[in-house]
Amino acid sequence: MDYTSYHVNPVTGKNMDSSFFKMNPSGKLPVFKNGAHIIFNTIEIIQYIERIAVVSSGGDNVSFSGTEVVEWMQKIQEWNPKFFTLSHIPDKYRFYVSKFIRRVVIARMAESPNLAAAYHHKLREAYETEDKLKNQDVLQGNKEHLIRLLDEIETQLGETEYLAGEEFSMADVMLIPVLARLVLLNLKDEYIKSRPNIAEYWVLVQQRPSYKKVIGRYFDGWRRYKTLIKTWCFVRIRSMLRRY
Repeated sequence: MDYTSYHVNPVTGKNMDSSFFKMNPSGKLPVFKNGAHIIFNTIEIIQYIERIAVVSSGGDNVSFSGTEVVEWMQKIQEWNPKFFTLSHIPDKYRFYVSKFIRRVVIARMAESPNLAAAYHHKLREAYETEDKLKNQDVLQGNKEHLIRLLDEIETQLGETEYLAGEEFSMADVMLIPVLARLVLLNLKDEYIKSRPNIAEYWVLVQQRPSYKKVIGRYFDGWRRYKTLIKTWCFVRIRSMLRRY
C-alpha cells in the first residue's frame, strides 16, 4: 500500500500547527488520513489499514486480526502513558517544555481565531495535566495499571512466543512502543528485566527490521541522545527567540 508519512513531534508543538489542528482538533497522535477519511484511534487505524490490505490482496496471505489480538490491543490502549511518562521526567525539563507548549498554543490561537475554541480547550487541558501530576493518587493508579498489564503480558509470554500466539501480530505492534518508552525513561531494569519473559521478548522484537526502521533509528544507543538533544535545542532556541 502506497503512503506518505509525516513526522510530527508533540514536544516541539508541531501537532498544534493550524494545518494539523484543523484536521485533528484534539492534537493527539497518531493520525491516519485517506482522502476525506480521518482516524485518530490507534486500533481503528490498524483495522482500517487491515481492511485495505485484505481488499487489495484479494484475501491472499492477508487476514484480519483475530479476537485475541484485538483484545490485547484494547488492553494496551486502555493504559494512558501520559502521566506515567511525565512523572518520570525531571521537573525542570517538564516545566520548561510545558510552558513552551502553552505559549505555542496561545500563538496558534492568535494566528487562527477560527480555531480559538479548540485551542482554548487544549490550553485548559495542559493546565489540568499539571494539576493531575501533583495528585499522587492519579500517578499511583496509573503506575499500578501498567504493572498489572505487564504482569499479564509476562504470564502470556510464558506460553507463547509473541503476545497473541506464535506469530507476530498487531498486538505486538502496540506493545513494542510501550516497552521502548520504558527503556527511553531508563526504567528497563525495573519493568522489563525484572520480568524474564518480557526481557526475552524485548530482545527478540528488537531484531525485526520494522523495529529498527521505526524506533531503533531514533532511540537505540547513542541515537536517543541525538534525538533528545535535537528536540531540546529546538525548544530552547525557539523559546529564547520567542518564536512559538
